[in-house]
Amino acid sequence: MFQVMLVDDEPLVRNHLSTLVDFGKHGFEICGEAHNGVMALDMIEQLRPHIAIIDVNMPEMNGVELNRIMKERYPSIKTIMLSSFDDYDYVRDCLKNGSIDYVLKHRLDGETLIGMLNKAVLELRKEDRLQEDLIAHKELAERINPVIIRGHITDLVRGKPEAVRELEAFARKHELYPGAVSYAAASLQIVSFLLLTQSYSDMQTNRLVQQAVDMMQQSLGDVRERTAAYLENGRMVIVFAFKEKSENAAVSEAGIMMGKLRHALELFLNLKCIYAVGHVCGSLSQLGASYASAERALDAAPAEQNNLGAGKAGGLFGGRRVSLTIEEQKRLLLSIERLDLAGTHQLIASVFESIREQPVHSSAVQMTISELLHIGDKALKKWMADGGAKADGLPARSELGRLGSVSEMERWLLDFYAHLISLLKESHSAGRYSRHVSQAVGFILERYSGYVTLELAAGAIGLNPSYLSRIFKEETKSTFSEYVNRVRIDAARRLLESGQYAIKEISDQVGFSTHNYFFKVFKELTGVTPQAYLNGLGGGGARSKAVKYVE
Repeated sequence: MFQVMLVDDEPLVRNHLSTLVDFGKHGFEICGEAHNGVMALDMIEQLRPHIAIIDVNMPEMNGVELNRIMKERYPSIKTIMLSSFDDYDYVRDCLKNGSIDYVLKHRLDGETLIGMLNKAVLELRKEDRLQEDLIAHKELAERINPVIIRGHITDLVRGKPEAVRELEAFARKHELYPGAVSYAAASLQIVSFLLLTQSYSDMQTNRLVQQAVDMMQQSLGDVRERTAAYLENGRMVIVFAFKEKSENAAVSEAGIMMGKLRHALELFLNLKCIYAVGHVCGSLSQLGASYASAERALDAAPAEQNNLGAGKAGGLFGGRRVSLTIEEQKRLLLSIERLDLAGTHQLIASVFESIREQPVHSSAVQMTISELLHIGDKALKKWMADGGAKADGLPARSELGRLGSVSEMERWLLDFYAHLISLLKESHSAGRYSRHVSQAVGFILERYSGYVTLELAAGAIGLNPSYLSRIFKEETKSTFSEYVNRVRIDAARRLLESGQYAIKEISDQVGFSTHNYFFKVFKELTGVTPQAYLNGLGGGGARSKAVKYVE
């Protein structure tokens, strides 16, 4: 029996590994389990396992460091590395220090595990007399491992020193891009990647990236002929190797294939993408420059273009928007608090006007939209009766993945805020009133800035005005007109507190027909004149008399 040690800090993973296959049936026995690298080193002295299955990410001493120490102290023990992340640096370090293989946990099944264990046994049995064959076997494993190939590609396009030399040497040794006479690199961007993943865990983000890369590679075919690799923030690099000498044929092939990739990502993963293809070059050493030209074309794209195939204090910096200004944030919150849909839409339209010419995937556009969503979430938590827990009527955030232009983003946000304000109105009007009185309160909240009468409200609800007047007073303890005035004065108070409007402007905005009547009602309900209220802001005196129009 070959002795196997399990090293993983997660008990559930160790249990899963130990029950994944019948170890005894295949000639293996689990001799011990350790939950970190330090504990594993202590146990190795006593147990002397033949094989160790090691998790890369562990506390105290991670798997990479443990593997390195075992290589120095116990070179005869064969190691198999497990990880939740497809990370080239980990793969390179583990294979460099003699690991049999490196596998992602979510892809591990019984057949794969037995295959890796048998691979370790093969090396153990042939260690002394077949060293050269074992080295060739390891090189073959490296050659077909797409993580290694992708690591070389990403190092190259990121401009890592020595990357060109390493990629050329790797390509010669492992027959990468055989028969190629020219190359080109393309850049592909998942448009709403930052918006989609801002609430994701690292594991969820990694899963999304892995799904996208796997789907792209499946469409491209053999990773040694065409390669898709992930860079960062939803940005991918795709390498094409052409056997045709015609540059036009190469350009056409790349354009057709990129169109297929974009279609597959949108169809199966609901991810809207844009892309650009760099110039065709004659050697791998020029691939970095080809990718750079693709990235420049992509990031300089007009915001409304869906593909480019081969062919200071808050918000603004140098005249170019980078996020919302503090003033815009305050105005938006005030409009939401007033349930002012028109004002909310006007501000959103103004914000989008300043980013319309930027690429939809740019950090400025994504950050601005993210802040607009954050303010909406903040308003729901602050002003919804249930703290925003039941906001089922809002558009799903997953819809952002299929939006591919600034205009589409704007329309989605306008719809989002229309639903948000509708929910807030429903929440504000519901209170403890009957259905008809709640409808009347909702009518007031929606129309208070204009002409509002009991007759108009009764007609909208479908009731007799006298009947509505009676039940409204019974439930709210005030007449219809008194309630309208309370709503208007509360709105006026918030506008005064914002410090953005003159008193006479506020009188008009909240629906009073004359300034004198506004002054009279304001003093009756707050105990002070509008000017005195304004003078008292900051001291707390005026704020303490703020009216409450919904119980």
